Amino acid sequence: MTQTGPAGAPTGDIAQLPTDDATAPRIHYAGPVAGLPPQTGMTTDTAIFTEAYAVIPRTVMRDIVTSYLPGWQGMRFWMLARPLTGFAETFSQYIVELAEGGGSDTPDDDPEVQHAIFVTGGDMQVVIDGTEHLLSPGGFAYIPAGTPWRVRNRTAGPAGFHWWRKRWQPFAGTDKPDPIVVQEQDIAPSMMPDTDGAWGTTRFMDPADLRHDMHITVVTFKPGGSIPFAETHVMEHGLFVLEGKAVYRLNRDWVEVGPGDYMWLRAFCPQACYAGGPGPFRYLLYKDVNRHATLWPNR
Repeated sequence: MTQTGPAGAPTGDIAQLPTDDATAPRIHYAGPVAGLPPQTGMTTDTAIFTEAYAVIPRTVMRDIVTSYLPGWQGMRFWMLARPLTGFAETFSQYIVELAEGGGSDTPDDDPEVQHAIFVTGGDMQVVIDGTEHLLSPGGFAYIPAGTPWRVRNRTAGPAGFHWWRKRWQPFAGTDKPDPIVVQEQDIAPSMMPDTDGAWGTTRFMDPADLRHDMHITVVTFKPGGSIPFAETHVMEHGLFVLEGKAVYRLNRDWVEVGPGDYMWLRAFCPQACYAGGPGPFRYLLYKDVNRHATLWPNR
């Protein structure tokens, strides 16, 4: 069942887990609000931009901040992250909305850029190097740099997905990674040690495969679960909340976040969280990995 916002934009999808048990829990994938707030609405919000992090709440992802791309049909997108001078980002991240039949046969013309997508609403036809795949909500695809691909919405109505772009960094003796096409529901989460099952990570890339220079995962906390220390590390992050709520520490601040909110963390920005319940707290996570620090960025 696809949920739509005021302007028909997919605000998320509820995907039934692969089971015969009709009482089984459903997975929720939040998305933008779209539309515009009423003129009587208050301008006070939780949007934050600092030298160490940014919070882009779901409530500011409105029609007025969407954009379009050449080579696409029936498409608009919200840009959540992009390389920015002084902020040291390695990637860009979009939320893409496709109208019925919308898509592109030439999504990106940069041969050095690798791509990953995660479907949150509708059925997406993705063709990677001539092989066709159909992704439903929870579907993930990784496309290596220089690999031809195309995407089309095959749903009777709007569909949506997250799209990450990053320049792949070659390393001597290392080939490009292989394409990946999986459904989140088919991957058993890896539970963090000493957490009694309260903190798990669904991994789309193999952490031992050093061909990858970025990881996309889904992180899940049970109610009351936490990151019990201030993580401070070189990997920068993009975090999009799919479901649930938490209080998240960003640098010196504690910020309450919920479904559809986005957090953008600069390298070394301290982070921690407490999951608030009543259901699980889940988010999509990007991080850069497995490469030397760039010492001559313009070379």
